[in-house]
Amino acid sequence: MRNKLIFIFSLCFLSLGFSQNQEVPESFSLDEAIAFALENNRTAKNAVRDIEAAKKQKWETTATGLPQINGAVSYQNNIKQQVSLLPASAFDPFSQIRQLEDFYDLSSLPVLDNIPTAPSADDFIPVVFGTKQSVNANITLNQLIFDGSYLVGLQSAKVFLEISQNAKEKTDLEIRKAVINAYGNVLLSEESVAILERNKLTLEKNLNETKKIYENGLTEEEDVEQLEITLASIESNLRNVVRLRDLSYKMLNITLGIDLNTDTKLTDSLQALTIENLAPSILLTEDDVTKTVDYRIAANDTRSKELLLKLEKSKALPSLSGFVTAGYNGNGNDFGFFEREQQWFGSAAFGVNLNIPIFSSLQRSAATQRAKINLEKAQDDLLEVEQQLKLQVDSAKSDYQLAIEEYETAKKNLNLSERIEKKNQVKFFEGVASSFEFRQAQTQLYAAQQEYLQAMLDVINKKAALETILNQTN
Repeated sequence: MRNKLIFIFSLCFLSLGFSQNQEVPESFSLDEAIAFALENNRTAKNAVRDIEAAKKQKWETTATGLPQINGAVSYQNNIKQQVSLLPASAFDPFSQIRQLEDFYDLSSLPVLDNIPTAPSADDFIPVVFGTKQSVNANITLNQLIFDGSYLVGLQSAKVFLEISQNAKEKTDLEIRKAVINAYGNVLLSEESVAILERNKLTLEKNLNETKKIYENGLTEEEDVEQLEITLASIESNLRNVVRLRDLSYKMLNITLGIDLNTDTKLTDSLQALTIENLAPSILLTEDDVTKTVDYRIAANDTRSKELLLKLEKSKALPSLSGFVTAGYNGNGNDFGFFEREQQWFGSAAFGVNLNIPIFSSLQRSAATQRAKINLEKAQDDLLEVEQQLKLQVDSAKSDYQLAIEEYETAKKNLNLSERIEKKNQVKFFEGVASSFEFRQAQTQLYAAQQEYLQAMLDVINKKAALETILNQTN
């Protein structure tokens, strides 16, 4: 029982959280405990957040194919404007007159005596172009017309949402099973404490009576010692079970998502829950594992591999997009862009972009083949998961059937052990049976009591395990 408690404690500690602000009820039935845990642990909350995030990601993917409008405003101040050098010959005002001298004799015209000589080819004039400050504002609309990868992305976003929803369902199933196990362990520890306390009272009474008989010389000292050994063992077990009971309550509190030291009270009994979970009809449930969440999760993986293959194939298709852009430009040597006299010059354009993949040195082909191999692996994994789930269902049904049978057997053995113990007790005090025989009957009774309690807990836990695999929570 200690090992089972430690295992449940570890599971709860790793997977469940504590909600500080939640109002905690004073007592819980099992159904109430399950509902409370599904509402208040961090794992369940994060699973809900994952679904919301998947919905946002789905829209994010969808929006990439819808019109995208972007605006931009830029301001530039040329603290030191760039200087350009132009050939001086381009600005020679007497170049045409010199060309006339090649055809006419103009030496008789004295006004032309002082015409300067033409500049050399190495002469340049420094010139500054543009204004010192400028502002540009434009707005652009982009629209994706066709892209194969976008279509695959839409399908992938839908699959991702399904994965998140299946993960939430799987999380809820595991939390439910953890609550049932923790709740049952608390009831088991409570019943164990109650039984050991009753056994202790009975042993103390028998020991006192035996001591009196021994003091009167009517029995041997060994009879007293045998009872003292049995009582010491019971007291040791009782102290241990009390400690385990405290630990089991803390485990349940963590599972529920409340403070570790909360004084939690349970309204269901171990016996009542056992009778409630004696439902052999569940063994007749159809073994259609394709409806289970574990199969759907594996199918999601296969579907994602199919989409990856389609994505690689789509990269060989051309993509087409269009755009429309418009803007204004203002210039000036001083910052006067907010003045009414400022001149603005508009511009507009539209166009399309067509991207055609031609040759990638077989890179796309290799990526497609790799995606195809991964798909084949996922398909085989899906078949393996189906077979494994069928085996797990059969195993869980067998375990539950065994739990029911062992419960009935333990119940009968407990009745027989109680009768045997009473008979040996009467024989012992009548001097017919030895103290050793009496102690054997007592030990047999105590073992039967613990086996009966464990059998009841197994019925509850094995049914919860079967329901978890079959996705049956009612």
